[in-house]
Amino acid sequence: MIARFASWLGGSFVSLCFPAHCAVCRDATPDGCHLCETCEQDVEPIQAPRCEKCSSPFPGAITEQFTCANCGERDLHFDCAIACYVSSGPVRDFVHGFKYFGQTHLRHTLAAWLAETLDDPRMTAQPFDALVPVPLHHVRQREREFNQAEVLARLIAPRAQRPVWNALKRIRKTPTQTRLDRSERMENLRGAFKVRRPAQVKGKHLVLVDDVFTTGSTVEECSRVLRKAGAASVRVITIARA
Repeated sequence: MIARFASWLGGSFVSLCFPAHCAVCRDATPDGCHLCETCEQDVEPIQAPRCEKCSSPFPGAITEQFTCANCGERDLHFDCAIACYVSSGPVRDFVHGFKYFGQTHLRHTLAAWLAETLDDPRMTAQPFDALVPVPLHHVRQREREFNQAEVLARLIAPRAQRPVWNALKRIRKTPTQTRLDRSERMENLRGAFKVRRPAQVKGKHLVLVDDVFTTGSTVEECSRVLRKAGAASVRVITIARA
């Protein structure tokens, strides 16, 4: 509990009590840095060719823009889902450390990776009105003590120069989705979210924020209810693509 509290404070006190080290290999690092140069080489960026809809990387030799088969066969409610990194190695370790193990000091590195999505042509092509974090159910948020999507959204808001709207509420606590396939995840999430104030989102171009895009079931259900409430468009940004 003390370490978690201190990690939110920042500054010299944290540096004194918790000397900087690599969150992956534990080697010493400069103050404010939690990833050493060696482990940083294991961070895998998503590069073309990749699906224009969900950013899934493709190992082939395609040179033109394309939509993957998973997206092509689905009627999705978000315009695109953008991630700059593959959810593996240090990226996955940082996300898990932040979400599940109270390593809140990792939020700045995660936010920096997330902020890179703002430079993607799919984002710069159309202005947007607000960042909307994917919500947690109140029971889970009480257990975790924070919503990782909201923390990250608020950290990148100054860079985006857009407000953060808690436009969504999770109204049903769903079982963990770890062992579910895509269709089971979609069924699990049906009716789990609602829009707090439909008038706020009506006609607005929104950017949904989450940590990792896996099957896309969560952001698809969030996008569906936002569009049903009248949102003009929904794009999704995440740190990583699983």
